[in-house]
Amino acid sequence: MKKNIIAMNASIMIGLGSILAAPSVYAESISNLEKQKESIQEKRSGVESNISETEKKIDNLQDKQMTAEDQIAAIEAKIAESAKKIDAKNAEITQTKKEIEALKEEIKILKERIAKRNEVLKERALSFQETGGDVNYLEVLFGSSSFGDLVDRVGAVATIAEADRDILKQHELDKKDLEEKQKAVETKLASLEVAKAELLEIQKQQKQQKQEKDALVKKLKQQTEKHEHEKMGLEEEKANLAAQEKAIKSAISLEHQRLAELEAARKKAAAEAKKRAEQEAAQAAAQAASQASQATETKKQSTSSGYSAKSNSSSSSSQSSSNVSQAPAVSSGTFTRPSAGYVSSTMGERWNKQHAGIDIAASGTVPVVAAADGVVSRSYFSSSYGNVVFVTHSIGGQQWTTVYAHLSSRQVGEGAVVAKGQQVGIMGNTGHSFGQHLHFELHKGPWNYSKSNAVNPLNYINI
Repeated sequence: MKKNIIAMNASIMIGLGSILAAPSVYAESISNLEKQKESIQEKRSGVESNISETEKKIDNLQDKQMTAEDQIAAIEAKIAESAKKIDAKNAEITQTKKEIEALKEEIKILKERIAKRNEVLKERALSFQETGGDVNYLEVLFGSSSFGDLVDRVGAVATIAEADRDILKQHELDKKDLEEKQKAVETKLASLEVAKAELLEIQKQQKQQKQEKDALVKKLKQQTEKHEHEKMGLEEEKANLAAQEKAIKSAISLEHQRLAELEAARKKAAAEAKKRAEQEAAQAAAQAASQASQATETKKQSTSSGYSAKSNSSSSSSQSSSNVSQAPAVSSGTFTRPSAGYVSSTMGERWNKQHAGIDIAASGTVPVVAAADGVVSRSYFSSSYGNVVFVTHSIGGQQWTTVYAHLSSRQVGEGAVVAKGQQVGIMGNTGHSFGQHLHFELHKGPWNYSKSNAVNPLNYINI
């Protein structure tokens, strides 16, 4: 009898031991979740710092762009001013060329006048040569018939001599004037051409400066767009980390709830076990043999009842699972297949970009299910992912993130607790997609913009 009592107490203590051991498992899970939450908070802080740095870069680039645009405006004003000066020089050159054309007419007249004088001088020189020059004048003087006639003849000779001198003097002046006018006009024209050439060179340099500034502005705009795109990605990563932190907090709350329920169950079980042990010990002292027989029969009935309950539970679960139309069967591994269909694209390089997951294609209305138990961290519409659901998982102290993209519709919201195999949406063709399919990503850790935590789902899921 004493042995039987010891055996019963040992059995009860083993049961209690298993119940008592469970809280430590849950406590360890909560500790792991707290560490994950701290890790996400650190990453959020890092992402926020990166966003701040990116914003500074964008501001700096925009300042440089504004400065360059101001410089371009100043250069364009200088180019316009140079163009006005060039137009003025062209007008002066045109006027000077008109003056040259007018001077040509004067030169023509002067040349004709000089030519006529040359003829007169030639005749005069020929006359001098034939008559001996001054002899003609003496003959004129000695041929006078009276003193009055002599006086008249002397005056005439003086007049003729003076006229010759005037002709020669005017001849020289005309030639000098012609040379000076030609030289002045040519100098002026040459000066204008030089000034125009200098202005054209300045304008050329200004246009070159403008081209350089235009190229700089274009480069600054491209860099700004690049950083703005990077900022958008970082902000999306920040939003995802915030959502994941919220999901982790929800998971911690659930673990605390489970721990509280377990503690209550432990206390209740301990009290019941103690009471039952006392009762059984009292009865065993009075009716040892009969008590042992009844205890054996009771144990058999309890075991049969347990099997029946388990069978009913399994049947209910099976019946529940069968209600999910076209959903893939839930596998026993860590992760289950997220949808029916065939793998149309694997993870790796695609279109000069990293394809961070796999594509599963199928036609018709295809349910998409959670690959593991978790909390929905994000459920929204993305320009690239389309309708997308992010689920955060905590498995064996390791955080995982699954992504279900291009859905036609989403059936879970942020903060929802989902079970492995539970439907989260319908396969679709939204966002940057070509044809109906599910884009599925698996990340060992939180999702980030660079997708550095992405792992190949085919290494974890049998598809």
